Amino acid sequence: MIDTHAHLDALDGDAADALARARVAGVRRVIAVGTGIESCRSTLAQAQREEDVFAALGLHPHDAGRVGSDDIAVLEELLAHPKAVAVGETGLDYYRDYAPRERQAEIFEAQCELAVRATKPLVIHSRAADEDTVAVLTRLPTGTRVVLHCFSSLGLLDPALEHGWFVSFAGSVTYPNAADLRSAAARVPADRILAETDSPYLAPQPMRGRRNEPANVVHTLATLAGARSVAVEELEHAIEANATVAFGLP
Repeated sequence: MIDTHAHLDALDGDAADALARARVAGVRRVIAVGTGIESCRSTLAQAQREEDVFAALGLHPHDAGRVGSDDIAVLEELLAHPKAVAVGETGLDYYRDYAPRERQAEIFEAQCELAVRATKPLVIHSRAADEDTVAVLTRLPTGTRVVLHCFSSLGLLDPALEHGWFVSFAGSVTYPNAADLRSAAARVPADRILAETDSPYLAPQPMRGRRNEPANVVHTLATLAGARSVAVEELEHAIEANATVAFGLP
């Protein structure tokens, strides 16, 4: 199994132990995520230490107002590392509105340009910003890979299906009140679905109230398999293959 989105640098120094528990649970590869320059550096360092960890490096929309004049250039340098497999998470967040929307858009579009130049996929954070997110993504060159991280907005489902974007579900799909997400998961093509933890956040229902970690992606996998009426093993193989394609993994 693969966890396609985990904030390992937020695991309070316990990342190595969390990875060991993940391996016991059957999680063989992890995409670790950086969301700012220092976070990207620490995430890339983790990926260099661990053979089965890869890095997605980006500037989060929450921090767009604090992005410095050199940060895009620094990010591009970090993305040149062979273990950096994606740009992001990046995108728009109008729910929290922690940064001016105009600045969010500038930083988002700058990272889209990085992804196109580097021929790497984009990992997208979008909350309460469906229309503007779709407007940016549909202007990308044909063939640009897009991963909708922690999918929660049903308004993005039809555009995702139309444009062949990857749709990644986190522990929130396991919650009792998330029937709409499980219905959405049933509609995603078998070659476009992914699973993630977003750890240390969004622990799946069996672990709810505790710190999340990559081992827990197996609970999300089980829920997704049930929603799609397929065997867990079948979906696991599909997600492994999808992640390999989406992130260009070896």
